[in-house]
Amino acid sequence: MTVSNNTHPVVPLNPDSLARDIKRWASAAGFQFCGITDTDLGEHETHLLNWLNDGFHGDMHYMERHGTKRSRPATLEPGTIRIISVRMNYWPEHAQAATAVLENPSIGYVSRYALGRDYHKLMRKKLQQLAERIQTQVGDFGFRAFVDSAPVLEKAIAEQAGSGWIGKHSNLLTREGSWFFLGEIYTNLALPLDTPTTAGHCGECTRCITECPTNAIVAPYRVDARRCISYLTIENRGSIPEAFRSQMGNRIYGCDDCQLVCPWNRFSDTTDQPDFEARHNLDATALTMLFQWTEAQFLTRMEGSPIRRIGYECWLRNIAVALGNNPGCDEAYTALLARQHDNSPLVREHVAWALERHQP
Repeated sequence: MTVSNNTHPVVPLNPDSLARDIKRWASAAGFQFCGITDTDLGEHETHLLNWLNDGFHGDMHYMERHGTKRSRPATLEPGTIRIISVRMNYWPEHAQAATAVLENPSIGYVSRYALGRDYHKLMRKKLQQLAERIQTQVGDFGFRAFVDSAPVLEKAIAEQAGSGWIGKHSNLLTREGSWFFLGEIYTNLALPLDTPTTAGHCGECTRCITECPTNAIVAPYRVDARRCISYLTIENRGSIPEAFRSQMGNRIYGCDDCQLVCPWNRFSDTTDQPDFEARHNLDATALTMLFQWTEAQFLTRMEGSPIRRIGYECWLRNIAVALGNNPGCDEAYTALLARQHDNSPLVREHVAWALERHQP
């Protein structure tokens, strides 16, 4: 949200003191990190354009449409000269152990970030409150808050703000792991810059690359989204390529494998936000139960959840694949039979594939 149309730089009376205050206010709001960077993302723009040219964005055509708006903040929000970058932990303390769920083919695995309420709303509200707190100190200034909702190179920005480094799996990493959300405030405030992270700490480790079920990390720091289970189950709204269905296992919304094996996540902290704790037993619910939900039940139970965005049809599509990856289970087979004549051609296709997997 933009508070002021003023695109001219605003110079605080004491920028160093204000920057310290902003970080203190951000901490009080529940953010585990707050740093400040400028808008020069030239090196990251080259990486972005190469990634797009290789077609690694798949059907995310909006990435092409946005082009360099993502890597040139002042193009997206005129007048931007500084970016306040924050992060917030999301790992739910009381959720069922992720590895135990992945090892049980009868249970649906939901990426840990999506077990609770939608992070977009919670973090945007806190960023708005932080900006309003700044406003009481400096008066009217231009700003706009983002939480994974616009063409923003959030990981590159966080790296430049000193939050951490981009790992070989292309996620932002810190010495406290990677289980966190990122958010930004684009602003015309002339604030002092923090020291960027200039070196990563992945060393010779390649666990994230070798662990990826579909070999989506085609090289260090390069992810082909078309192969990624997170993309296939969330961003992809059509048929899931058969070549990747068996590797999906019981993952019905997203995938955390590359982060689960990362050694740095041994040092990660759980969230202190109750809204990120698991709702509706999504941390460990039988696939057959989830597959029985009506559309009305899906919409009601996913109210306020990021999962709602993929829609009921894709939800059933994903679960059908997971049920097919549990051959020999009578309950899974019965559940699939009940939907073999589903109204959705997309669901029917994946149910048919899954039923074939149950044939001796």
